[in-house]
Amino acid sequence: MAPRPFRKLLDSFANRGRSHRSGLRNSYDSTPAPAEAVSAAANNPASSPALVAREATTGGESGSSGAEYHLDPELARKYMANIERFRILVMGRANAGKTTILQRVCNTTDNPEIFDGKGNKIESNVVRGTLERGHHNIEHELVFSSNPGFVFHDSRGFEAGSAGQFDEMKNFVVDRAVTASLKKRIHAIWFCIPMTDYHRMVTAAEQKFFNECDTGHVPVIVLLTKTDALHLVAIEELLDSGLDMGVAKEKAAEKERELLERWLAHIKGILNKCKFPPKAYVSVQNMHEEGADCTALVQCTTNAVNEEGLQRLLISTQQSSIALCVEYAVNKTLRAKMGLGSRGRFMGNVKELERELLCWFPNEYVSHLQVI
Repeated sequence: MAPRPFRKLLDSFANRGRSHRSGLRNSYDSTPAPAEAVSAAANNPASSPALVAREATTGGESGSSGAEYHLDPELARKYMANIERFRILVMGRANAGKTTILQRVCNTTDNPEIFDGKGNKIESNVVRGTLERGHHNIEHELVFSSNPGFVFHDSRGFEAGSAGQFDEMKNFVVDRAVTASLKKRIHAIWFCIPMTDYHRMVTAAEQKFFNECDTGHVPVIVLLTKTDALHLVAIEELLDSGLDMGVAKEKAAEKERELLERWLAHIKGILNKCKFPPKAYVSVQNMHEEGADCTALVQCTTNAVNEEGLQRLLISTQQSSIALCVEYAVNKTLRAKMGLGSRGRFMGNVKELERELLCWFPNEYVSHLQVI
């Protein structure tokens, strides 16, 4: 039986979480490479004392040196104690819907506040101009007041294609993957590919990124954005097949799913052959709608992150679904801690279990629990 405070939390928020579960069907795991690309920390292990090497158990040709890097359990706790916010680099073409996705994840329609690398806030008129032009200094931090637990970095669109911009991005990724300042490290990369450009699915610049940029232990998740653009394509294909408009509209949703699966398979076929392929893929839908469901994106990112401490940080920071908090608390902590004997009784420190379970929940929910 779960500890009483945790049962209260489940009862209080279970109904709120059920409505978000449908979004989970939109996430896709990548086909695993024969061996993971060696961590950027391998090139500078002294800068990451909590990272320890473990020999890879799989063979095959890849860009890896044959070792994987994971946090030592004891050092991981000290590592996580120095990290307060989940930091994400957002990449992709201009007009890929990146800012809109960040707004949905942070449950707001407001623009972010932008800070320079030293924590100084940049004036709003400068912010407005850079947002309108789609230009961001990758070192700048984008923070939404609705959820300051997330820190985002936005790279410029890849269409520019200049060697200088690519090198700037690459240097940022390598540096922020292993920087000695734990609070400055990035924890995940969202690489956005819009379905509005389905006719040029993967550009040369994007292939260059996945062939030349070793992100180490930082997972890259490919986001298929603006998937609603496939609606017109679906209608056109159905009309071309001889159906009338009424029947085409009825079959459009099914056709959209078919097209999405087709384009996804095409993108995977290209990127999974690169030297440093993505860790996972996920489609995000209707992000232009206020209240759009980001559950699939959050879950996909959580599963792509290797370390449980970072998974807890992400799940407790997100505001998309309390059901995800419950799911990970049960699957990652409760089941692992339950010493189930013949009578199914918990054998352990109940207070310690309560503390570990509540680490998966946002602080505001935990505070709510304390006053129930």
